[in-house]
Amino acid sequence: MNGPALPTLAIVIVNWNAGAQLCACLQAVARAQRTRFDLQQVIVVDNASSDDSLQDLPDDALPLRIIRNPDNRGFGAACNQGARPCTADFLLFLNPDTRVEADALDRAIAHLQSADGAPAGVCGAQLLDEHGGTHRHCARRATPLRMLAHLCGIDRLTPGTCGYLMRRWDHADSRPVDHVMGAFYLIRRPLFEALNGFDERFFVYLEDLDLSERVRRAGWAIHYRADVRVFHKGGGTSEQIKARRLHYSLASRLRYARIHFSRSGAAVVWAGTLLFEPPLRLGQALARGSMAQAGETLRAYRWLLRDLSACWRLTRPSVR
Repeated sequence: MNGPALPTLAIVIVNWNAGAQLCACLQAVARAQRTRFDLQQVIVVDNASSDDSLQDLPDDALPLRIIRNPDNRGFGAACNQGARPCTADFLLFLNPDTRVEADALDRAIAHLQSADGAPAGVCGAQLLDEHGGTHRHCARRATPLRMLAHLCGIDRLTPGTCGYLMRRWDHADSRPVDHVMGAFYLIRRPLFEALNGFDERFFVYLEDLDLSERVRRAGWAIHYRADVRVFHKGGGTSEQIKARRLHYSLASRLRYARIHFSRSGAAVVWAGTLLFEPPLRLGQALARGSMAQAGETLRAYRWLLRDLSACWRLTRPSVR
């Protein structure tokens, strides 16, 4: 007699000029154990890459599908595009600059299928750098004061006492958290669909924090698993466009504050972002003698000023 059917998994990877990292990511997935789940599909959504990252992919080792966008739709929109046709029980959003360890997928799925994992809608992983160090990426719920402490750099001076990033905790043990980084973001598909997926108003950055906040508000927990180990380069392909990366990061912060905070709370974050942070960033660049960094900062804020009106008009998305 056949046993009960295994839960199904679909993996969505958004690619933009990831180079050889994408192939290495897919090779790691192909080598991973699949004793606890059935891998239904691996979808690579390419946001108009101009490199050769789509060449020589291991399509014979995986149920691979590639979607080629004619332009860069943004991270959240591309994730939703890849997830839309999926019918698997679980969705894993995986960055192309990651490599899962052999048992990582099995362990993550097994946890969400267990009694301990039943309250969790999302499972995150321990993210490791090339030296074996752990990225301290989990976060508390973002509040106006915590976000202000982060943008001012106060949370780096007194880690663990303010700010939303959990910098003091070494991430060596598993526990419930308010947020796990989207580099490895395993979520129950029905929950993802009920929340209308990623908010596409975030082009890149903080779309994962926004989704985690909506997961929490929907009554689900988020679990960080230290036994699910994944290499993560960090920085990713956005290193190629530093000024644009800063612009996207700042704009996403303003959007997040407007969507999730009160008007007064959002005003605190906006004031810190627009009034306090620019001279701080410029002063740091000039102190390093980096005119290039100063120029990138000025360009990022010039682009940000064009977004202000649209960002302030944002409202909280509905839940199905």
